Amino acid sequence: MDVNKHDVKKDSEVLAEIYRNAQLALTSISDILPQVDDEEIRNEIIREHDEYERISGEAAGLAEKYGLELKEPGAVKKAMMNMGIKMNTANDNSRNHIAEMMIKGTVNGITCLKTTLSEAEHVMDDEIKRLLTDLITLEESFETKLKEYL
Repeated sequence: MDVNKHDVKKDSEVLAEIYRNAQLALTSISDILPQVDDEEIRNEIIREHDEYERISGEAAGLAEKYGLELKEPGAVKKAMMNMGIKMNTANDNSRNHIAEMMIKGTVNGITCLKTTLSEAEHVMDDEIKRLLTDLITLEESFETKLKEYL
């Protein structure tokens, strides 16, 4: 029974990390889109938004299935991100600067998610592990695509 509690705790932490990552990405994208004039990178960012929405929905579905509660990222963190994006794009909203900002966020996400995978890989539920690895793969593909705009 103790092992089961440990697994559930780990699964809930992993699922929370997946959901938090997707929600922070969605918030960042919503904050940055109004600053983006370049249509090509704008379309890429919108495509990424759709993928984060899908991942977020899947995480919410798994949380419901397992009776877990997911929390939204804090309002202060969201406000700080918004302010940082506005300040960062005020003087430079060029395609390569937008790509650079998006890449930094994506790499931070990949780093956190890969750390989570290595810490919980052997005790993780298969569905949660699949969603985590899907998100890592997605973010790695986003990083590759965004580098084309540098």
